[in-house]
Amino acid sequence: MDCKQALEDAAGDLEKAKALVFKRGLIKAEKRAASKTGAGILETYIHNNRVGVLLELRCETDFVARSEPFRQLAKELAMQISAMDPASVDELLEQPYIREESKTAGDLVKEVIAKTGENIRIERFCRYEL
Repeated sequence: MDCKQALEDAAGDLEKAKALVFKRGLIKAEKRAASKTGAGILETYIHNNRVGVLLELRCETDFVARSEPFRQLAKELAMQISAMDPASVDELLEQPYIREESKTAGDLVKEVIAKTGENIRIERFCRYEL
């Protein structure tokens, strides 16, 4: 229904409708920021047997924790941590995304929040390097 409404609001312009859906999703994401995150996953990533990452990514429900966008986000964030070695969660969220420098890691999280409709939070991570 959101897509249909956005297409009507954009007078049939598909690109404008996509932008509206994305913008409305980000607004919803901001409203969800205070929601409790009781579910989630642990993601691991090992790069060349020399750098290892363990990431705890949280969401509101098990349904979202098992979803493909959430799991993909966990993988991308673990690779980001491996490559950029952030000191904290806040620093991680502000870093340019390794695959597309016009975005930040925080933007990735917001995009998945907009897709899933649930709050998502990086609880903690650790990075080991030989």
